[in-house]
Amino acid sequence: MIDFTTRTAAIDGLVVITMKQASDDRGTVRELFRRSAFDAGGVDFGRIEQVNLTETHERGAVRGMHAESMTKLVTVAHGRARGVYVDARPESPTFGVVDDVDLEPGVQVLVPTGVANGFQALTSGTQYAYCFDHEWSRTMPGLAFSPLDPLVADHWPLEFDAADQRFLSTKDHDAPIFAAVCP
Repeated sequence: MIDFTTRTAAIDGLVVITMKQASDDRGTVRELFRRSAFDAGGVDFGRIEQVNLTETHERGAVRGMHAESMTKLVTVAHGRARGVYVDARPESPTFGVVDDVDLEPGVQVLVPTGVANGFQALTSGTQYAYCFDHEWSRTMPGLAFSPLDPLVADHWPLEFDAADQRFLSTKDHDAPIFAAVCP
């Protein structure tokens, strides 16, 4: 049995969560979300409005860096990933701070509104889940910057071909650097 635990990260409001898990000879049951555990742990997530699951085929592929106007609860349902986070809130005491977390099933990160997140798949077929406190919309406020930016580039543990769309989308490749969107 693994109990629910939390730890704070280097970025103000970013919380790393280990969910309650029970294993036996058949496998493991993991809680993905339990309001009472979050409340008891002092983790304020609000209300889940949308849940997405991405599957990344290629080991080493990168998605991000995006900071929409929503709080996100992210985790890996299958495989492993490196999550990278940057505080893009100019008023925050940790503005510009970068942190990373190794994600596997049972480990979650609460990403506050205004904190950019991205991830690199460390295994083929990584399934990455997002729970949002608002429904996503193309027109919602937010920002994006390139995961190739030197601010975050050293946080990706695996080398990848940035020109190969199996590893990085054109949109993410062509995004501006952090300093251009958060001067």
